[in-house]
Amino acid sequence: MHELIAQPKMLLVVIVYLLALVGTGAYFAKKAAVKKEGKEDFFLAGRGLGKIVAVGTILATYTGGGTVTGGGNSLAFNYGLWSGLFFTICPVISMSVLCYLTPKIRESNCYTVSQLLETKYGSKARTISAVIIALAMVSIVSYQYRGLGFILNATTGIPTTYCTIICCALVIVLALSGGLKTVATTDAMSAFLMVGGLAIGLPVLISTVGGWDWVISSAQANDPESLTFFGGQTLLKWVGGYLPLILLTCSDQNYYQRIVAAKDVKTARVGLMGTMLACFVIMPVVACYAFISRQYFGTSIAAGQALIGAATLLPTIIGGIVLSAAAAFTITTGDSYLLSAAANFCIDLYSKINPNATEKEELKVSRAFILIAGIVAYVILTFFPSILAIQYWSYTIYGAGITPAVVGALIWKKATKAGGISSMIVGCGLSIIWEATGSPFGLQTIFVAFPIALIILIAVSLATQPKSE
Repeated sequence: MHELIAQPKMLLVVIVYLLALVGTGAYFAKKAAVKKEGKEDFFLAGRGLGKIVAVGTILATYTGGGTVTGGGNSLAFNYGLWSGLFFTICPVISMSVLCYLTPKIRESNCYTVSQLLETKYGSKARTISAVIIALAMVSIVSYQYRGLGFILNATTGIPTTYCTIICCALVIVLALSGGLKTVATTDAMSAFLMVGGLAIGLPVLISTVGGWDWVISSAQANDPESLTFFGGQTLLKWVGGYLPLILLTCSDQNYYQRIVAAKDVKTARVGLMGTMLACFVIMPVVACYAFISRQYFGTSIAAGQALIGAATLLPTIIGGIVLSAAAAFTITTGDSYLLSAAANFCIDLYSKINPNATEKEELKVSRAFILIAGIVAYVILTFFPSILAIQYWSYTIYGAGITPAVVGALIWKKATKAGGISSMIVGCGLSIIWEATGSPFGLQTIFVAFPIALIILIAVSLATQPKSE
């Protein structure tokens, strides 16, 4: 097995691209200041996203730092090629659900999911959900830092810890700049660069390591189980690798904000379907990168470094482009989730503390929250052993604590205030308790928290139906 060797020459390509992102952020920040843009511009990009930007920003949000360092990348590294390839199931299911819900999401005309929940379940539901969503969002931000830390480490050799701190500062600065207009535009830049860079780099990578025959023969010799369908996992664990992301996406505030921010229903659906189609390229390619990386580097690198390590084997320009896009993905995903959490704090919580606040005051509070939450995300990062562990924890809290109530509010007329609030409390509470107790019986948290939260929603709602006249 080989050791990961830093490639300083690729750093120049990464720096050039990151400077382009910072320049874009500065441009929109200046533009926002000149136009004196308000809350709607900051959080919803003035509700004017076009089709190309809609595809780009939704794609980058979906295939962000989680795809680069966790998700299908880590699954392919840990459990074999098939586990990574089948990560494509997630966008097919979740984007289809969001396409179906798009008209209702736009009708809600809400800045946040918590606002949407308030219309169905009341003000308490808005407060409870805002806290759950902000917790999940900030946790998701945390592993974006580590993702970029891996990238900078691969190009500089500087310890990952210091690289992660640099990423923390960069993500916070960009999120503070121009709101969703900045994030959506830089998302689109990153998404299209990522698709192109990964696709061009894969055949070069295969040739560099000795051909696909070498990859398969190495797997057969070192870990033959990685070539099987389940890769040594049980069916339950295999499904558990995909379910948290599917449930998160179906009610993720980031997608709801982008759906509302699109010019119209058709534009929003083009963004969602474009993302689904692009994932048919990205997910298999990422899985191949990670699987090749496992055969080449073995256990000398962490699963989160798989794609990044493989990129260092490519020629300088191609490898630099892949790493640039990966870096940009982690940054823009971090921006998106910080911005989304700030929307929860400002619109759902601060507005109750100070109902007479002006838009200018709300934006100041939002930016202050972004700074504080960005630092808290770094602290959260120190408590988890791997990127995949943070993903499952944050996705499960959101998927069990929020998704049943949100989908119920949108499509089930019999859902009641008591049912929705009970579902959120039980789903979130069970997620935290089950994880804290070490997943008793070896049962993944999602298989406990989500079904019970869904049952609570249905049972309590049916038991508290208003009496007919």
